[in-house]
Amino acid sequence: MKPYGSNLKRLARQLRNEMTDAERSIWLRIRDKQIAGAQFYRQKPLLGFIADFYCPKANLVIELDGSQHQEPSHLQTDELRDQAMANEGLLVLRFDDRQALLETDAVVERILQVVLERMNRLEN
Repeated sequence: MKPYGSNLKRLARQLRNEMTDAERSIWLRIRDKQIAGAQFYRQKPLLGFIADFYCPKANLVIELDGSQHQEPSHLQTDELRDQAMANEGLLVLRFDDRQALLETDAVVERILQVVLERMNRLEN
């Protein structure tokens, strides 16, 4: 399990109870090992962040970004966050909320492809 700041546990629990519509849409499709038998966690503390979804078997983080993530300050923060996670061997997949809601099947298919690729790579 990847390290995280214990101060994030309470906030992660709160975020799990207040999922956005986009998060709920994707969670219903990836929970209970529906994607290649891989377990996903939602609102998972990792390092100094809270990942929307995390799959340890594939070292994969999935982020669903609202419109605020298009602002320059958020773009820079997201880039630093993605780099910190990459330094720990994690791949971050980002989708915007609109994709998650209107193109759910395509988003889930992309997640499946990446999970299979990464699990195969990690096993070999």
